[in-house]
Amino acid sequence: MFKNRVVWITGASSGIGEALSLEFAAQGACVILSSRGEAALEATKAKCDAISGNDSSLALSMDITDEASLASKVEAARAWRGRIDMLINNAGITQRSSCLNTDVSTYRTIFDVDVFGQIALTKAVLPVMIEQGSGHLAVTSSVSGKIGVPFRTGYCAAKHAMMGFFDALRTEVDHQNIKVTTIVPGYIRTPIAASALAGDGSAYGKQDAETRGGMDVNECAKAIMKGFLGRKPEINVGKGTEMHALWIKRYFPKLLMKLAAKQYSKMVKNNDLS
Repeated sequence: MFKNRVVWITGASSGIGEALSLEFAAQGACVILSSRGEAALEATKAKCDAISGNDSSLALSMDITDEASLASKVEAARAWRGRIDMLINNAGITQRSSCLNTDVSTYRTIFDVDVFGQIALTKAVLPVMIEQGSGHLAVTSSVSGKIGVPFRTGYCAAKHAMMGFFDALRTEVDHQNIKVTTIVPGYIRTPIAASALAGDGSAYGKQDAETRGGMDVNECAKAIMKGFLGRKPEINVGKGTEMHALWIKRYFPKLLMKLAAKQYSKMVKNNDLS
């Protein structure tokens, strides 16, 4: 299904983005790898090329928040193989701080990366897909894009926004042969927590227990790939109790609110958050 397809993945230098890049390389796709770190991108590119056995990937460093540069990045991406068949908006950051202790500037940073950067890149790629008559847009949201989680007010808000944006976009582009997929991971063993922002915008710098106990990132990527191959519009992926929150909220919303409130005290105890 993905052999020789051009797949562009942001946040490709680590975590889910890197694992997905390797999965697509194994499927025979031509993979465009983007993130801010050039050295890490080149390392991912080397892994992809080793899997494919040829030079089937392109390292295209970019800052998703630099909106002025996106048009040139899209042109470079399209020029590589003449088309862009799939864009996976996977770049993102999270936070570990209470609302009272989070600067508004930190919220703006999260939204610039997790929301406005994804929207701007999607808008820049969409005309390419319309012109070629097909395409597939995806975004890595989160279970936190469906429920509220303590100490992640900015992250939850951003991921809720992405679920709403891409669900709405799906209705607008389906008739143009462009598919939209939302990815909803639970806790996955990636560096996301360690690279989270504290309330003042500095690096949080610690991995939390939930992430350490999450699904293996390569297992996660394989599950996401299975969802793509099955043409699922929404892919829920994870193995922990957090995945039950998706159906509990639908059928027992008050129960979920009580459970989330209890989680607050547990997280304060385990992570010394406030």
